[in-house]
Amino acid sequence: MENKLLQTLEEFVTGQEIAIGNDLVYVPDFEKACTDMFKKRVYTSAEMAYCDQFADALLRYASTWAAKEAVYKAVKQLDQSTLGWDQIEVVREKIGGKPAVNLRKEPGRFRISLSISHDGDYAWAVAFAQIKL
Repeated sequence: MENKLLQTLEEFVTGQEIAIGNDLVYVPDFEKACTDMFKKRVYTSAEMAYCDQFADALLRYASTWAAKEAVYKAVKQLDQSTLGWDQIEVVREKIGGKPAVNLRKEPGRFRISLSISHDGDYAWAVAFAQIKL
């Protein structure tokens, strides 16, 4: 029975063309980790410029972090190769606009749909990734 389950799981993962990832950030805990060094290592200059234009910049950094995590989790299910935080860029055409993702590694390989939300002390994101055939 165990072998049958493992075989079924392997078949599912091997032929997978779509995946979902999500992340939930508790903002008070995130604030402790959101140092200047962390920002420089994780965020692109465009992401930092976007977050810093708000009075509640910490909330924007937390929701962008949740988005990056969600994208990472979705893409890693489809491609196990290395994907650094600076290779995932969350972009918005305007303030409060629909978020999109630029993957600097193999641009155009994945179609990604991203949703970001926040309420009170929490920021949440969900990403759907699909391999373009």
